[in-house]
Amino acid sequence: MKPSSFDYKSPATLHEAVSLLESGNGNAKLIAGGQSLMPMLAFRLAVPELLVDLKRIPGLDVINIGEDGVRIGARVRWCDIARDRRLLRAQPLLMEAITHVAHYQIQNRGTIGGSLAHADPAAEMPGIAVTCDAQIAIIGSAGERIERAANFFTGPLQTSLGPDEILTEVRLPPWPSARRWAFREFARRKGDFAMAGIALHYDLDDKQCVVDAHVGAIGVADRPIRLAAAEAVLNGGPVNENNIAAAAAAARAEIDPPSDIHAPGAYRRALVATLLTRGLIQSIGR
Repeated sequence: MKPSSFDYKSPATLHEAVSLLESGNGNAKLIAGGQSLMPMLAFRLAVPELLVDLKRIPGLDVINIGEDGVRIGARVRWCDIARDRRLLRAQPLLMEAITHVAHYQIQNRGTIGGSLAHADPAAEMPGIAVTCDAQIAIIGSAGERIERAANFFTGPLQTSLGPDEILTEVRLPPWPSARRWAFREFARRKGDFAMAGIALHYDLDDKQCVVDAHVGAIGVADRPIRLAAAEAVLNGGPVNENNIAAAAAAARAEIDPPSDIHAPGAYRRALVATLLTRGLIQSIGR
């Protein structure tokens, strides 16, 4: 199929882009890399009257690393992240996760902002944002605002973005050098969307007990989620065989994943327990 007809604008500033969205009265769409939007246009799952291209707006393709953490512009591509060796220390969980993102061609065009705004429940970047307590910077006709990732995703392919708002940046908190972490997912083929995935990180106190465990899951709900029961099991104890098994059991019990043509819910539930077990074992050596 072919897209329906639409107008195209390429603004030079965020202010101009917001004004264009506002003038679209809900019938305008943003495009950055286009890896999610273009197929939707082709199948007429999206039929905007106006397409607003962000490619000329400066500052959206920058990665900043400082004492306050990592700030990644919305137009930064997956390949830009992979090439930035600073992130191996500043955000290794993100670096691991993006090795699972789609395929080579999509990594060269797809953007981090596009993934967050598209909000696929099985996508890696929304899962990392929720797991790491990221903040998402947004600008619109009412001004700028900051949204917690946990509140940004509201359902499958749904976010808190208003029709005249633009996601400009994702902000990830500072990463302690001694932090333990892991990312595990399972897909039928490398690069496909995950049937389920686990992202986790935690710190250790002077008794080698877990502090501030974060366990996130993708592909098992209508949005990326934190597994609070599994985190509660891990916090305060060592990462040993018994606690790993208990955390996996807690994770399995607290989710109610959907069944679809790719896998039944029971399979996804068991898969999350397996991925969490493997992730925790892997994290011990980090």
